[in-house]
Amino acid sequence: MLTLAQVLNKSAARLSGLHPAVLAAATVLIERSYVSGIPILITQGLRTMAEQDALYAQGRTKPGAVVTNARGGYSYHNYGLAVDFALLLPNGSSVSWDMSRDGNQNGTRDWMEVVQHAKAIGFEWGGDWTSFKDYPHLQMRFGLSLAELRTGKKPAAAAVEAVVERMKPKEEQAVKTQMKVAVQVNGKKIADGWLDGGVTYVPARKIAEALGAQIAYHPAVNTVEITTIPQKGGIS
Repeated sequence: MLTLAQVLNKSAARLSGLHPAVLAAATVLIERSYVSGIPILITQGLRTMAEQDALYAQGRTKPGAVVTNARGGYSYHNYGLAVDFALLLPNGSSVSWDMSRDGNQNGTRDWMEVVQHAKAIGFEWGGDWTSFKDYPHLQMRFGLSLAELRTGKKPAAAAVEAVVERMKPKEEQAVKTQMKVAVQVNGKKIADGWLDGGVTYVPARKIAEALGAQIAYHPAVNTVEITTIPQKGGIS
């Protein structure tokens, strides 16, 4: 099984050039999908005007099927505000656009699980469009039309911050008004935690790393496992 780091690395090149908030959102989408047992690949990110025009010509002035109705400057890809995705198959090298696939065998189509994660983060899905459905397509408009983007207008800070807030885990959003505490192990700070009702919440990975333990997530059984590493001459 591919690790999360390996899955992220496979999309790294296609994430280059995206708006920072869209880059962060796409990364979170990969992570949340992986936790759901659905590795995905970002197949397209920033697309230049020339690349867009070449795609538009396909099926019109060039051989092939029509794949887009957008000329250069008329796609959110051209401004680093959109990505396309596909399902990454178990062999780690092939992808699938099969929207009926249920690879994690939980009774819900993998494709729609990814879409649900994407919408929760703040992406708009091309599968919801009425005129030309683009099922792999996800975009963030930040309240801007393509006409405004063509004039050079950039996403406002408030609109970007709203998206960043949606990317935070629900637990973090819920406790952000609670007491923030520093968590130390053997006198060394390892993380910031949250104190709520006498219980301190801190990322398990930070604790494991501070104790020199290994941590792994097993999506098939929805379990986080922390394994201590026996010291030489010690008792395991």
